[in-house]
Amino acid sequence: MKIFVINILFILAVLFPVSPEIQAAAVFQDLQQDQEYTEYKGRVLSSDRERPVGSAQLTVLNTNIATVTNADGEFSLKVPSNLSQVVVRVSYLGFESKNVALEYFSEENTEIFLEPSVEELSEISIFQAEDAGKLVRTMLSKREDNYLNQNTNMTAFYRESIRKGRKNVSLSEAVIRIHKKPYTSSRKEEIELIKARKTADYDKLDTLALKLRGGPYNALYVDVMKYPEYVFYIDDISDYSFSFDEPTQIDGRYLYVVDFEARERSAPWYFGKLYIDAQSHTLVRAELNLNVDNRSVASRLFVSKKPGSTRVYPIEVKYLIDYQQQDGKWFYGYGSADLTFVVNWKRKLFNSRYYVHSEMAVTGWKPDPGDVNPRRSDSYLKPTVVMTDDVSGFSDPEFWGSNNIIEPDKDIQNAIDKIREQLD
Repeated sequence: MKIFVINILFILAVLFPVSPEIQAAAVFQDLQQDQEYTEYKGRVLSSDRERPVGSAQLTVLNTNIATVTNADGEFSLKVPSNLSQVVVRVSYLGFESKNVALEYFSEENTEIFLEPSVEELSEISIFQAEDAGKLVRTMLSKREDNYLNQNTNMTAFYRESIRKGRKNVSLSEAVIRIHKKPYTSSRKEEIELIKARKTADYDKLDTLALKLRGGPYNALYVDVMKYPEYVFYIDDISDYSFSFDEPTQIDGRYLYVVDFEARERSAPWYFGKLYIDAQSHTLVRAELNLNVDNRSVASRLFVSKKPGSTRVYPIEVKYLIDYQQQDGKWFYGYGSADLTFVVNWKRKLFNSRYYVHSEMAVTGWKPDPGDVNPRRSDSYLKPTVVMTDDVSGFSDPEFWGSNNIIEPDKDIQNAIDKIREQLD
């Protein structure tokens, strides 16, 4: 079993430099030049109005434009001005999907309510699988049938935040272009940086700079169907135990829910849930957790370098991956990672606790007819990249232009507001 982790690098701060559907033509936003667009904002809520629906997908039908809601259910959706007569599909696991004409949206305070799925799924005759492990093997074997099998250019928004206790100490955001490879290819994706901004408050880091090494690559590599070897693979799937949980549905599709956990537990081990389409055996969502009770091994797994006066180890690691579908093919749509680290200083009574959150949402895509090995430019990122500081972008409210982004939740928005106040 191979373990996938997000590498964390600790170094001294002084060393750190830095309605009816109306057809529309397929559209891909060229992020190298802004275009005329209208931005619509609002929230997605459960029909009882009691809770926001975070990570809900909003997709403009018959185009390649999409976004997701933040943790507060809030969204920002930018649509080219020449696409006023289109329909937006709003969907989330366990809710009935809803198609909403764009004319329903307003530029502020649009509210969309989703109804929970109430059908008794355990009674649906389509659920016939009896062996959860066999179902997962079938899921892995159908990558070529169910997932993109061509080179694709994807535009995505990436955000990475670090908190020390309740205080935000680092915030990075970027629009990137992913050169996505076929799901059956062994070649890894490459990422181009289109636009980015970052700031960090090193004084609040106790002279310790905590940096994510890998940046957007970390969110990309949790794509289980592209990189199954990072969790499990068909040859050693017997290293895991599988069992069925209560089924659910999304977008009118019935889903098996499979719980899994590693049998071998001498090292950090994975457990979680797989949401598998009952008809096509497609993985549409994965929730992964890494057990890190063995602190010494987990520390070696994550920490590349640290001052000798500290003990650093993770106490919680979890990932989420959602897939999107278009024209019968599925692909990575959204991924997030949440990590909690403890830093113990030898001569300090209290330890420090850091919370690292990163997320990436695909907001546009199109086939890539270019060369298999495109000429690399300086805008290409390395997997070992650490985004350098560029605070100036926070002073411009229109920094993202026509690019769709994940609307900042309240905590992130407060951090952005404070950054802008400091820049004024």
